[in-house]
Amino acid sequence: MQNFGTSYLLPNETLERLNYMTRTSSKKKKEKADDVVEDAISSPEDLKPKSPPKLAPQGIRTFTVCRQQDETGVSGEGVIIEGILLGTGQCIVHWLFPPPRGGVAIFDSLEDFLKVHVLPHPHNKTIITYQDGDQDTFGD
Repeated sequence: MQNFGTSYLLPNETLERLNYMTRTSSKKKKEKADDVVEDAISSPEDLKPKSPPKLAPQGIRTFTVCRQQDETGVSGEGVIIEGILLGTGQCIVHWLFPPPRGGVAIFDSLEDFLKVHVLPHPHNKTIITYQDGDQDTFGD
């Protein structure tokens, strides 16, 4: 094989093999695709999403954090955080202060977030509201 920059010159025999492999591969892929379409039509239950066996747990649950009071005077009152609970249990929070971007923090769990930012401040009367309407209330 001779190298001329980024392209390669292949002997005719090698080119013929590549062309044959491409033609047969395309034909097999078309046959497999036809089988898949037939299976999907004959069994709609198979179309439902399934959890892949070797991936991490999936799914997210969003929430907001509202402080009724701000004993430190840093974040303010009202909704101060929007957050996400991942299927793995990890917790990502987006502080809405300081503007214009706020800040982002990642915790190993919601409990870790609570230990640092909610439980030490019971006078804040914090309310966590989840997307489904469930609420957790903390403080006095």
